[in-house]
Amino acid sequence: MTTTSRSSTSRGNPWVAVRPGDDVARLARTVSSAHRSFVEGGDPGAGGGEGTSPVRSVVFDSWLRSRDRGVNPDGVGESGDLAGVELDRYRSTHPMALIRPVVRRLLVDDVADTGLLVAISDAAGRLLWVEGDSAARDRAVAMHFVEGADWSEEHVGTNAPGTALAVDQCVQIFGAEHFSSAVHEWSCSAAPVHDPTSGQILGAIDITGGPEVAQPQVLALVRATVAAAEAELRLHLLNSPRLLGTAPPRLAVLGSERPTLVRDGERITLSRRHAEILLLLAEHPEGLRGDQLAILLDESELDSVTIRAELSRLRKVFGADGLGSRPYRLLTALGTDVDEVRRALECGDAAAALSAYRGPVLPGSVAPGVEEIREQLRARMQAALLRSGEQPLLARWTSSPDGREDSVAWTAYLASINPASPMYDQVRARIAVLDEQLGQ
Repeated sequence: MTTTSRSSTSRGNPWVAVRPGDDVARLARTVSSAHRSFVEGGDPGAGGGEGTSPVRSVVFDSWLRSRDRGVNPDGVGESGDLAGVELDRYRSTHPMALIRPVVRRLLVDDVADTGLLVAISDAAGRLLWVEGDSAARDRAVAMHFVEGADWSEEHVGTNAPGTALAVDQCVQIFGAEHFSSAVHEWSCSAAPVHDPTSGQILGAIDITGGPEVAQPQVLALVRATVAAAEAELRLHLLNSPRLLGTAPPRLAVLGSERPTLVRDGERITLSRRHAEILLLLAEHPEGLRGDQLAILLDESELDSVTIRAELSRLRKVFGADGLGSRPYRLLTALGTDVDEVRRALECGDAAAALSAYRGPVLPGSVAPGVEEIREQLRARMQAALLRSGEQPLLARWTSSPDGREDSVAWTAYLASINPASPMYDQVRARIAVLDEQLGQ
């Protein structure tokens, strides 16, 4: 079975699950069959008809991530919950507590006796509040959709709040589009909430219920609530500018410019080695032993004394409280421009990914771990652009450092051009030169 994302031929907003005129019962059967085929190792596209897929690309990509992370499709995990005093303390000081009155006013107050639930999560997918219809809350206990539970995509697989946070987009999940079969009788619509100053994700707002929740107007309602919530946050920030805390540091390693770290509003130019270490630690949140980090930095393996010295110098730049040892690891969140490109690719937004992709990852680096990250990101960018087939994007790619000698992309670019256009001959000539250089 293919492990690449697939695009649906359905028209309209790809984040909407059920469109006006859809036969909901038929759609439910189709998606359920596709899910069963996927978890059994088959092709979820079987029976979708030539050139079509019964599963939206955002759902299929999430299924792949869920499976790759080892999520159990037959249940939902209950480990790592917060409860009691610990949960009360955590959510009372969380920024999402500031918008709870807005959410209650716009959503919760109107869903009594409707079978609907309204949930507010943090940025990691933990449910801070679950309110609404009392009977629905009782039923939701069976799938562990309760306050304090972890509903991140990493923990329970495809679901609206978890997937919305994973791809930073409002999204609907309908019935069997959920990765866990325990959630198949439910549908949900969710959208992330951002810090209006930094753009950092603070959490998500979700409506959960029956198939009617997967209608476009429900997603519009969630979006409107998020807009009102972010406006409320903006008012709070006018009175208390540091109320939401500062944005996490951000590492920029794409393109030919010197790598930089933005921390507390300060732009710091990094040495290549420090940028390599931070990027590798960001890629390995579980941490790396000194010998593992040495191999990723240099094929000849740096000695432990050199590694300790580099980390000691890096602590002075990044902050001693941000780096741990035994193993070496990040102790604070670190955003990277590499992750920004990946998020756009996971959303299927090739144009946004190409805009964020300012060039190769640390182009001068020969560190084996960095070279692997660089090649993987370049390959994903190329694949996304080839799938899109959009002429302007292919034109930009083939004029970039990564695409100038990409004969596959040049060929796709040629196929997108009208043969009567003067550009057609120019592109064909360029392909001929590349073929000659490559001995084809």
